[in-house]
Amino acid sequence: MQEKQNNTGLIWFRNNLRTQDNSSLKKAIDNHTKIIAVYFFDPKNFKKEIFGFKKTEKFRAKFLIETITDLKENLAKLNITLLTYFDAPENKISFLVDEFSVNAIYTQKEWTTEEVETNNLIKSTLDESINFVEDYDQFLYHPETVSKNFEKIPNVFTGFRKKLEKYVEILPEITISKVASDNLVEDSTTIPTLQELGFVDFETHRNSAFPFKGGETEALKRLDHYFFETKKVGFYKQTRNGLIGIGYSTKFSAWLANGSLSAKTIYNKIKEYEQEFGSNQSTYWVIFELIWRDYFKYISLKHNAKIFKIGGILEKNYEWNTNEEVVQKWINGETKDDFVNANMIELKETGWMSNRGRQNVASYFAKELLLDWRIGATYFESLLLDYDVHSNYGNWMYVAGVGNDPRDRKFNTKLQAERYDSNHKFRNIWLEKTLF
Repeated sequence: MQEKQNNTGLIWFRNNLRTQDNSSLKKAIDNHTKIIAVYFFDPKNFKKEIFGFKKTEKFRAKFLIETITDLKENLAKLNITLLTYFDAPENKISFLVDEFSVNAIYTQKEWTTEEVETNNLIKSTLDESINFVEDYDQFLYHPETVSKNFEKIPNVFTGFRKKLEKYVEILPEITISKVASDNLVEDSTTIPTLQELGFVDFETHRNSAFPFKGGETEALKRLDHYFFETKKVGFYKQTRNGLIGIGYSTKFSAWLANGSLSAKTIYNKIKEYEQEFGSNQSTYWVIFELIWRDYFKYISLKHNAKIFKIGGILEKNYEWNTNEEVVQKWINGETKDDFVNANMIELKETGWMSNRGRQNVASYFAKELLLDWRIGATYFESLLLDYDVHSNYGNWMYVAGVGNDPRDRKFNTKLQAERYDSNHKFRNIWLEKTLF
């Protein structure tokens, strides 16, 4: 063991904010006698972007603080210290490497532009002898089992799904073991407050369909509640287009987005539920949605930065508007369409919107108002609690007609409102006009 005296592994947490089923955590524990962990609240994630929206607004910022607080506690139970900084990782990691004699950094593999730039900046500050280990850890179907060439990923979802279901195995969950108690280090770092990130504290809206807290503990609690306490998963297909309350859909997406929960954990819980209570269309449909989530990640791997371009992956040449007044009316829920308005007010007040709502407001934005879809996508990025770069831009491209929809549909928002909110209950909640 002598040669391992200074053998320290650093886990740099990104969107893999959990202690269960975590490749980076597993590899660090397996390969090192000493392990430390770090998370960065990167200032650039709280600044205004190209279209004038903050990259992360107050809803996701608060959810993130709760998540990191929970992660710190869960790691401490494994005898691993989580250091936290309100700083850019490229400013700090090299100092941690020197201070703790780190010889390997473990992190989740990211491939979108900004994340790759951050990686390159970090690597430029490190000695070449430092091992930089990245793992794809956000998929249901791991890329190594799916394709050696992402160019071959089908451009239509159905073909992709059928091949995966027929030929590809889902890898088992990764088990994590506790490390020795002398692994903990002194920690004088603090988790920034909402105020320090530039926001005023707030209470969750009384009508929010997502009143949950951030963190792995809450995610696992929701998983258990949805599957085993209420058994609502057995009715998911019938209720998933709902608009009101916490029960109409799984609500796993916010924890999935920042990696508090892994897709494999959800999948295994479904299988556990099916074994006990039987399978049906609804239990399958949750898996179906997880495959959609994977698909948008594979499309992003295939097309890289095209997912952020105005012509999308199809490189289509539409005429788009950028009228700021019209955009603002859409944001404020002041359009000519009351169903769109109700959904947009819900988003503004809660950081949440149903899947049905998202499709309608995005279609209205791109196909009715003919606005540059990237503005809408960036606004969603700012506000949504469950923002995931691949799903967000994938869905916006899809609805705008520059992505993976072979039919290039336009939603009839009036018919959609009649179908999904025929009693006006949802619209009445968010459009109610009161004097006091």
